[in-house]
Amino acid sequence: MGCFRASCKVLFCFFFLVSSVYQFLPIGADGNQTAQLIVDTKGPGRKMPETLFGLFFEEINHAGAGGLWAELVSNRGFEAGGPITPSNIDPWAVIGNESYVVVATDRSSPFERNKVALRVEVLCGNDSNSTNICPAGGVGVYNPGYWGMNVEQNKWFTVVMHVRSEGAVNISVALTSSNGVDTLAATNFVANACTVGNWTKYTANLRATATNSNARLQLTTTKKGVIWFDQVSLMPVDTYRNHNFRKDLSQMIADLKPRFLRFPGGCFVEGDWLRNAFRWKQTIGPWEERPGHFGDVWKYWTDDGLGYFEFLQLAEDIGALPVWVFNNGISHNDEVDTTSIGPFVQEVLDSIEFARGASNSTWGSVRTAMGHEDPFNLKYIAVGNEDCWKKNYRGNYMRFYDAIKRVYPDIKLITNCDASSRKLNHPADYYDFHIYTSATNLYSMAHQFDRTSRDAPKAFVSEYAVTGKDAGSGTLLAALAEAAFLIGVEKNSDVVEMASYAPLFVNSNDRTWSPDAIVFNSSFVYGTPSYWMQHFFSNSSGATLLNSTLTNNSSSSLIASAITWKSSQDNKTYIKLKVVNFRNVSVSLKISVDGLQTNSLQLSGATKTVLTSSNVMDENSFKEPTKVAPFRFELKDVGKDLDAELPAYSFTAFDLLTDSSSLQTVETDAGYKSSI
Repeated sequence: MGCFRASCKVLFCFFFLVSSVYQFLPIGADGNQTAQLIVDTKGPGRKMPETLFGLFFEEINHAGAGGLWAELVSNRGFEAGGPITPSNIDPWAVIGNESYVVVATDRSSPFERNKVALRVEVLCGNDSNSTNICPAGGVGVYNPGYWGMNVEQNKWFTVVMHVRSEGAVNISVALTSSNGVDTLAATNFVANACTVGNWTKYTANLRATATNSNARLQLTTTKKGVIWFDQVSLMPVDTYRNHNFRKDLSQMIADLKPRFLRFPGGCFVEGDWLRNAFRWKQTIGPWEERPGHFGDVWKYWTDDGLGYFEFLQLAEDIGALPVWVFNNGISHNDEVDTTSIGPFVQEVLDSIEFARGASNSTWGSVRTAMGHEDPFNLKYIAVGNEDCWKKNYRGNYMRFYDAIKRVYPDIKLITNCDASSRKLNHPADYYDFHIYTSATNLYSMAHQFDRTSRDAPKAFVSEYAVTGKDAGSGTLLAALAEAAFLIGVEKNSDVVEMASYAPLFVNSNDRTWSPDAIVFNSSFVYGTPSYWMQHFFSNSSGATLLNSTLTNNSSSSLIASAITWKSSQDNKTYIKLKVVNFRNVSVSLKISVDGLQTNSLQLSGATKTVLTSSNVMDENSFKEPTKVAPFRFELKDVGKDLDAELPAYSFTAFDLLTDSSSLQTVETDAGYKSSI
C-alpha cells in the first residue's frame, strides 16, 4: 500500500477497519495450545494512577528541529556555523557564481543574543547602466529546509525575514522545486533605501499553486547592491492548535491520549559538555532573539524555536501534564561542584516561576508577554538525567530538592537513582527507571516490580524499549515484548505511577537512534508496531485494575491484564482484557468473567483488537505504513464464558460492553476520544 499523506487528519486512516463481524470460537474449540483467563469482577479492584501512561520527547533524530516544530527553514538565524565570522551557512546555498554575487556572514545582526547575519553583495544588475547582467531569475540564496520542505497545493505559508540594505531593494521571495526551476509560490519585497536603511521586519503570506515535498525557499534579486538578511522563517499557517506544531505529528501523539509529557530529554538536557546543555532561559521570548545551540550529544544545531515555553504549551494542547527535566550542573564530561551550584538552583526556581507564577511576577510576566497569562500546570520535575553515579549528583540533588520543596512543596521531584531493588539515601517522590534490552529480557521484566518495596518512592519508567537485533527499525517482536512489560506495569501500578516509551520520533533522514515510535519525513508519517501497541493502553490511566489469573500457562508465553474503563464517546462502561501471546503457536483461550450479574455483558457493542503479522520481524515503512497495525473486529453473542483464538505472536484486546451497575469500581476517560 502506498504512503499516507501527512495531511491526513484522522487516525482512522492508519487502521485496517474490518467490516465483517467476528464470531467467538465455539466453547472448547481446539488450538495448538490452550489456556484459561479468569477475571474477578466481584471485588472493587484497584484504581490505577491518572498519570500511568504518557510520552517522553527528546530532541534526538531531528524530532523537534525538522520535525514536530513546524519551522521549515534550517539555520534560520545563520548562527549554526558559530559566532566567529565568516562562517559556514549550511544548509543555505548560493544562487549564482562569484562574478555575480558574494555571500558571507558578519556580526551585524540587530539581535544581541545572536549577532550573526548574512551579507549578500550583488555584483550584477539588470538596469540600463549595468555592464554585468544578472542571470535569468536573479542571484541570491536558498534554503532546502530539513531534507526538503513539504509544500502542498492551496496551503498557505508565512514567511518572515529581517532585511537591511544601503539602497532600495526588490527581492523575490519564492517557494520552488529543489532545482529552482518550478515556482510553487512567490511574492516580491520592494522597499526604498529609507525603509531598509535600518533593519526592517518583512512578513508575507504565500499560497502554493502546486505540491512538492522536496521544495526550497529562495531569496533572489536582479538589483545591484548589498543586502543583509537575518532570522528568515517559513511556517505553514495550518499548525496544531495554531501553536506552530506540525499537525500530523502532533495528532499522532495526541491520539495516544497521554497523561504526561516528559521533556526535553534525555541526554539532550545534559550535553556532552555543559556549555552545550539545554538552558531554558535561552529558549524563551521572541524567536528572533533566541541564540539557539548545538546539541553536542546528538550532533546537530537547533534554533530553539521549540523551547521551554513551547514544551509547556504542547503538554497543555494534548491534555498532558508537563514533566520538566532540568540540567543539575552535570553533563557527560564536566560537573559543577555542589559548593558552586547556587546559580543553577536559582535558574530552576526561576523556571518554575515562569511556568506557575502569577502574571505580575518577575518570570510569570515573561510568560504572560508570550501569550499565556494563566499558569501552566507544572507538578513534576526531574533533577537531571541518568546522573546518579556522577560524583556531584547527590550533593547537587539535595540543594535542588531543599530549595524547590521550600518554595513549592507540592511539586513532585524525581531522582535519577533507581530504588526498585534498594533504598535511596536521599528523599524523593519518584525515581527514574530506564530499560533498553532484548525482547526476551523485556518480556521477562513484566515481573520487574513484583517484589519492589511498596514503601519506597514511586517508580517513573520514563524510558523503555526493545533495542538491538530484536528491534530492527521497529518490529512486531519488539512491540509484543513491550506490551508484556506494560501489562506488568499495570499490575504493579501501586508502585509504578508513570511510564513512557523512548525515543518518540525519528526523522528518517537522521536515524541516530533506532527504533522509535513514530517515523516521518517532510511529508509522510507512520507509526511503528511499538506506536500501535501503546494504543492498547490509552484507556488505562485512571482506570480500575481487576484481579485476573492465567491458568494452563505452562510455558509462560502468555501475559494478561483486565481493567474497567468508561468511554467519554458513548458514556458506556467496558471491561478490557489484554493478552500477549509471545510464542510462535496459536493459543485457544477460554475466558471466564466471574462475579457479574446475569446478562450484565451486552450481547453487542463489544470488540476484539489484534496486533499481529505474518512474520514476527515485520516492520512498517513508508511503502507499507500499516503492515503491522491493529485490526478491529466487532463481537456478538458475548457471554461470561467464551473462547477465543490468540494468533501466534500477537497482542489481543477484548473490550466487553457491560452494565456499570454490576461493577464495583469504574473510572472514566472523560476528556479523551477513542483512538481506534
